[in-house]
Amino acid sequence: LGSTWPNPSVGAVLVEPASGRILATGATQAGGRPHAEPVALKAAGAAAAGATLYVSLEPCSHVGKSPPCTEAILASRVGRVVTALEDPDERVAGQGHAILRHAGVALATGVLARCAARDHRGHVTRIRRGRPAVTVKLARTSDGFAARTGGDRLLITGEGANARTHMMRAHSDAVMVGVSTVVADDPRLDVRLPGLESRSPVRIVLDSGLRSPPASVVVATARKQATWIVCTEAAPKDPEAALLDAGAAVIRVPSDGRGRADLGAVLKELGLRGLTRILCEGGPALAEALAERGLVDELILLTGEAELGEAGLRAVGPYLDRLAGSEMAAVSDERVGRDRIQVYERDTPCSPVS
Repeated sequence: LGSTWPNPSVGAVLVEPASGRILATGATQAGGRPHAEPVALKAAGAAAAGATLYVSLEPCSHVGKSPPCTEAILASRVGRVVTALEDPDERVAGQGHAILRHAGVALATGVLARCAARDHRGHVTRIRRGRPAVTVKLARTSDGFAARTGGDRLLITGEGANARTHMMRAHSDAVMVGVSTVVADDPRLDVRLPGLESRSPVRIVLDSGLRSPPASVVVATARKQATWIVCTEAAPKDPEAALLDAGAAVIRVPSDGRGRADLGAVLKELGLRGLTRILCEGGPALAEALAERGLVDELILLTGEAELGEAGLRAVGPYLDRLAGSEMAAVSDERVGRDRIQVYERDTPCSPVS
């Protein structure tokens, strides 16, 4: 997850039917190819003949930048194929399953479909809704605040929860914030887990008026880690040159009528550029705006053990509160160190909280 866009990240497992022994596994490789099925089949070699192939998404049946996976499956003489989810991409959309059936391969579909729908949410959302799936992540104190009204940045969660945040970034195609976060916190928005630094996602800054400081970390390191600045069509031209010189991309989209980038147009443009999974770390204002537009697919709340003990900025506004309270399903609720992590999803979860 996070490294295969614009292609879905698929998993495949080859199993010897008689013993249940795993012969080989495969996953879609960085950049989207090769796909999971040929990776697993190549690893298994001749042992694939007669084996059962489990795949999280319907094998592709069209010729793209690589041959169809259905051809590789048939050539390997796999005995049975088990899939979790039909691919909604119109280039596949049941055709891969039909080819395998027509060739006489035993086929079972829809196995663990809800789990697969979660793992492939980004791909499915981009195909069906024309935008990436959006996960909003918010940290809050035990009394519900994301920040002080002024003063130093508030450190809310501990080492374990912070590491989990970095893993969320590694599993996302992009991490998104508003320009106010860039100005106030000057974040790096990278992955700092040992060995996973190369998994740092694209950084997206919603900056309607092009106020991103050229000296900010996200701009100054844009040649090292991709940075896309999204502004309105009416944003001034002068600041754009400095951003481009630093290696950042500038994307112009229509205004929402209030001088801000239209969030629906933003996500549509990001979907056209191939992104499938976005982690929003932009704070309560951006999170609430996304929720108001119905653009939040997953909500992750990290709650620290300490209270702020004073008036501050509320982490969860009324639209997000309604989402978590009635429109989303609770998926998980766990303790990581002294912090609490709660996950809510708009779609039917695989393993709901009891």
